[in-house]
Amino acid sequence: MNTMLTTPPARPNVEHQVVAFTDADLIERPIPAWERIWNQGWVRKAVLLVLLAAIWEAYARYLDDDLLFPTFSDTIDAFAANVANGVLPARALASIKVLLMGYAAGAALATVLSVLAINVRIGNDLLETLTSMLNPLPAIALLPLALLWFGLGNGSLVFVLIHSVLWVVALNMHAGFRGVSPTLRMVGRNYGLRGLRYVAAILIPAAFPSILTGLKVGWAFAWRTLIAAELVFGVSSGAGGLGWFIFENKNQLEIPSVFAGLLSVILIGLAVENLVFRTLESRTVRRWGMQH
Repeated sequence: MNTMLTTPPARPNVEHQVVAFTDADLIERPIPAWERIWNQGWVRKAVLLVLLAAIWEAYARYLDDDLLFPTFSDTIDAFAANVANGVLPARALASIKVLLMGYAAGAALATVLSVLAINVRIGNDLLETLTSMLNPLPAIALLPLALLWFGLGNGSLVFVLIHSVLWVVALNMHAGFRGVSPTLRMVGRNYGLRGLRYVAAILIPAAFPSILTGLKVGWAFAWRTLIAAELVFGVSSGAGGLGWFIFENKNQLEIPSVFAGLLSVILIGLAVENLVFRTLESRTVRRWGMQH
């Protein structure tokens, strides 16, 4: 009985044949040139833009009404003509200068409020109260007050731009600060970091994805507010921005030029997104492994 328990059962012999592979046996599939090109993100986006332009051209030709919807080719002709005579570059530069002033001031105020809110309890109450009251208020609704307080000029434009940028950037920044892990917070405290040093060394790098999102959304809100404001009172010292350019050409029924002004806004937005924010994102949060 003991012998039966200790003797292993009979099993058929299994032979394993080891096959040695050499470099010649490895199968490599070269990636075609078209696939390497298609893997580039800018190529795919360029194809999408060309497709959208073709749809625009086809739909405009189907309507056959230049006063309602000009063709893409007519819009490009108007765009080239206004660039050649210097009107569009001057108007775009005027808009960008005002936009940068309002955007920078709004982002700076948002940083101050967010830092105050994360460090002081009353600062947190202040930020929550102000955002609850003022964030739902459209910036364009403040135009009458801006005209009364600052007159017809860049001061009024900057005021409404600050309002459009401030709250969205502050909300995203504060949410990012509050989302920083307790471990990172304790590391900063253990190193003796306090106040602004703690915010700059720990909170801002850890919350930078949320901060960058707020800056992107704030930029988009600023553009919308600026164009809308310029459509209403865009003339300052005899010259207006892109919004006023659109308004003037609408009154003169130069609809291709109206679309050329809109195209200018789109092109500037694409340039800022891909050259500024995309570069900043790749050199910060992507390099740090915080986004994929």
